[in-house]
Amino acid sequence: MPITIPIRSADAQPERTPRTVTPGLATPGVATPGVAAPGVATPGTFALRSLPPLALYVHVPWCVRKCPYCDFNSHAAPAEIPERAYLDALRADLEQSLPLIWGRQVVSVFFGGGTPSLLSAAGLDELLSMLRARLNLWPDAEITLEANPGTAEAGRFADYAASGVNRISLGIQSFDDACLRALGRIHDAAQARAAIGMAQRAVDRVNLDVMFALPGQDVAACEADVREALSFGTEHLSLYHLTMEPNTLFAKYPPPLPDDDLAATMQDSVAALAENAGLQRYEVSAYARPGARCRHNLNYWEFGDYLGIGPGAHSKISMHDRILRQARVRGPDSWMARAAAGDGSHVAQNDLISTQDLPFEFMLNVLRLRDGVAASRFEERTGLSLAVIAHQLEAASARGLLDPNPTRLRATPLGWAFLNDLQSCFLT
Repeated sequence: MPITIPIRSADAQPERTPRTVTPGLATPGVATPGVAAPGVATPGTFALRSLPPLALYVHVPWCVRKCPYCDFNSHAAPAEIPERAYLDALRADLEQSLPLIWGRQVVSVFFGGGTPSLLSAAGLDELLSMLRARLNLWPDAEITLEANPGTAEAGRFADYAASGVNRISLGIQSFDDACLRALGRIHDAAQARAAIGMAQRAVDRVNLDVMFALPGQDVAACEADVREALSFGTEHLSLYHLTMEPNTLFAKYPPPLPDDDLAATMQDSVAALAENAGLQRYEVSAYARPGARCRHNLNYWEFGDYLGIGPGAHSKISMHDRILRQARVRGPDSWMARAAAGDGSHVAQNDLISTQDLPFEFMLNVLRLRDGVAASRFEERTGLSLAVIAHQLEAASARGLLDPNPTRLRATPLGWAFLNDLQSCFLT
């Protein structure tokens, strides 16, 4: 039975380039295949008539404890987080990035991690004030904060909301205490339920992250988790399959997991439960009520631009004649020292996307969307004619993986089930 397996929650974007689970396509910390190495990048022969929307990602690298399945750039927090040095470094990082985005509107902000809710209320307020002073931030911009239920405090959530956070994404993962212990989470089910109530009282927009195919989990336990998540009535759920990522504790010491057939049954059940409850599955792992899709993540999937600041953060910045990818130094202490130095050494990767790789980069993202995108978006976002991938489009359509409608780039139900196969059609 086919199964599409997303890497992580749709609400955890990106301290790195968005990617699929296909091994080797975009390994963390490694440049996307085909993109020139630092210092060798050359602009392609294309021109963008207009620039795409721009989002901001802010990475907070610390967690109370590193989860054994997590391969994100997160680090166990010291006894006292160096918040002052971190905020100063973020300001320096942003100010050095301003020439790349000067005058452009920022449509959304996402505080990801790590655990951004470890920041003090005063620290987050200072950070948001700093962003507003230096960026052209839309008045109604979506501002999301990831939070760990184990660090949730009602007063802090209210203060975050008063500072401008209007969407909270909670890393629930499960309501089963045994599963939470197996995942190495620092919270229990009671704390998860309490945190949801705190978030809902603080802001109108709440997302819950829930995993399935967990160690020792069966279909009934999976369904119980999803039903409980749905019972809170939040506008958005991120429902995703636990995967064994390289360079994690679980990769070295894998726990007993459901087999592929059982995991596929769980995924089908998860999708049915969410959609029967009125949430539309609009991306591989994202479900939303009407009008409640995550604008920040939609911008990634539609091949929009994003500036990432903070340790390990990635950026994609379009200019009229080139598209730039950047990655920051991953180590928090090294990033803080280098950003504060002001010499640009905090940027570890600074490459242009080659015209040969643009089609794959574009399709890698947009095909994750259930409805895909208008075919005209390809030229708008890459500066290339759709004719450059005419052969690949025809071949994918002939295999039944791509909708043959020439006005839309969209996977068929078969193509969405075998998404990695479809995306690989556009590798050059």
